[in-house]
Formats: sequence, C-alpha cells, structure tokens
Amino acid sequence: MMAEWNAWTDDQLKTYNFPIHPLPICSVNDPQAEELIKEQKPVVIKGSELISTAQKWDLEYLREHIGDGEFTVYESDSESFKYYDDKKVIDGFTPPMKQRRMIFSEFYDAIKNKNRTKKYYLQQPLNDKVGPQIVVDFINFNWKWIKQQQMNNNWGPLTSNLLLISEEGNVTPCHYDEQENFYSQANGYKRVILFPPSQYKYLYPHPVYHPHDRQSQVDFDEPNLKLFPKFKKVVGFGTVLGPGDVLYLPSYWFHYFETLKNSGIATAITFWYKAAPVGNITYPLTAVQLMAMMRNTEKMILEALKDYKQVDIFWNMLAAGRYCKDVQDDTDDEDAGVGNDASVVAKLGDIGRCTGHGDEAKNV
Repeated sequence: MMAEWNAWTDDQLKTYNFPIHPLPICSVNDPQAEELIKEQKPVVIKGSELISTAQKWDLEYLREHIGDGEFTVYESDSESFKYYDDKKVIDGFTPPMKQRRMIFSEFYDAIKNKNRTKKYYLQQPLNDKVGPQIVVDFINFNWKWIKQQQMNNNWGPLTSNLLLISEEGNVTPCHYDEQENFYSQANGYKRVILFPPSQYKYLYPHPVYHPHDRQSQVDFDEPNLKLFPKFKKVVGFGTVLGPGDVLYLPSYWFHYFETLKNSGIATAITFWYKAAPVGNITYPLTAVQLMAMMRNTEKMILEALKDYKQVDIFWNMLAAGRYCKDVQDDTDDEDAGVGNDASVVAKLGDIGRCTGHGDEAKNV
C-alpha cells in the first residue's frame, strides 16, 4: 500500500455531511492491487503508465491534433452535470443540461471565454475520426497491462474509451454503471467518492424508466432527508486522482466525481469492459446480484405494462397488499440477502420504487 502525496489542498474540495474513508492506493506491482481487482473492490493504481502518452493532452495539444470531427459537449447553467438518457421520455421532465455537438476548436473557444455564464463538459467516445497523432498516442497506451487485467478477471470485450474533459468545479453526480472500468486520469485533479452496491438503498436511484436511470435521486449538496431518510446512513470511500492515476471502478459501485476548484482543466479516459459472466447463484445473493436482479425485474415489468406510469402503481399494489411488514422489517438489513422469499420486493419498496409505506419513498 502506498502513501498519498497531496498536490492539492482541502479548500479545493466540496464538503459533505457523511463520513468518507480513504480508498486503497497501490503500486502497479503490488500483489494487493491484483487481489482487490479480483474481489471487485476499488483501488487506485500508481505507475501503470496506462495512458502516459495522453498526459500531454492539454487543450492546446488537442486543438492542434484531435481533428475536425464533432464532439459531444454538455452545457450547464450550474457546476452539476447529471446524465440523462434522451431516449427515455416521461411527463414533466426537463433536462438539467443541454447536449451540443461541437468541433474541438469551438469547445476550446467556449472554455476560454472569460465572459461566459455557462459551464462545459466534453464527453466523447474515442473513434477513428481523431487525427493521426492522437491515433499514435492511443496505440501507445499500455495495452499489454490492461489486456492482462481483462484476461485475469475473465472480463468481456472492451466496449468504449470515453474521453472526458472537465473544467474546474464540475461535478458528475452520484450514479453507477453496469460495466467494469479502469478510470484513467491524464491530467488535472479529480476527487472521486465511491459507495459499495450494498448501500443501494441509501442512495435511492431513479427507476429504470426514468431519464436519470442509474443516477441517485439525492442532491448531495442539499439532501432532503424527509424524502430520503436513509441517506444519513451513507458512508463513502474517496481520494483525489492526479495525472497518471488509474482507478479500478467495479461494476455497480456508485461513484461521484468533482474536478477540484481552482485546478484548471482535467482530462481522463475510461476503459469500459463487459463484466465477467455471472457464476452459479448462491444465497444470500451478493449486493451486485441483487442490484442486477432488481434492474432486470423492473425492465420486465415495464415491458409487460408498456406504460411507465403503471409501474409505480404495480409495485405499490404488490408491496402494500402482501409485503408491507417484510419491507419494514428489512429496512436495516446490511446484508445483500434478507432470508425470505419477499426479499427482492422488500428491497424495491425500501429504496423508493414503492410508495405504500410513507412519503419517504416517493420518486422524484
């Protein structure tokens, strides 16, 4: 385990009213790093040189070399960039930010405009439209190391390398992904706070049908504990990522990112892989298995009912009519499995899918 040297100060970080424990930090050659990855536990890896050839990707270098293709850029009136799926439409939903398409020079000019009132965040999968020098840099990533990780952990194929360029103060609110990720910091500084899948019920993710699917409903800056009372039990694990750091981010772990204040631009690249096949089901279910099962159940119910408005009604009827006592009894269970055949529905009711036992669980 490595000690962490700070190139930043605490006043560059936002403050929150929940405990945050340090994430493990290991050298690339430390056997403990391999053990944590095999156990699907997060770890910050130093010295991998995974994207060492991208550490020179500042705005000027990218403007010169990245090419004339268009990039997805999110524009926000605030520092918060909460992802939404524009293919999912529900009544009354207003996107919290605008999605724009820009060539890189337009993004560069927008970032450099000191008179602007908007915030910007570039999020674009790397593709064959980038310039030849970027291709050379990409080819010279440490593919040998990361392919070995893929093989060691029986992951599926690499699905995407997402280029992320964030300006200081930008926040990616808490959410989870369904794939394994090596989140690689090229330059700049980002704080990350992680929450294990077992804290699912404390973070109240939006329903599957919602545009904010996989995103926590809780505003970390001003948490509404009347609507989301269990958020007060949340415990995070965090660190600050700097140039060259690689975070192993396991599937289904909730994560929150903030680009440090007064730190300039931060550039990162993701390496998303399909997770390993699920083995034989054993009981109690793991937290990841439980989350995946709940997602699949929601999807099946939505497909069967056709109308998203009927989904909450269905869960309310099911929970209120059969499982209310089980829901109440299981609310403080810390284990993934709760030992009764109503466990999945009980958990669904407990995290905000059902409203049959109080206003605390209403969807927003």
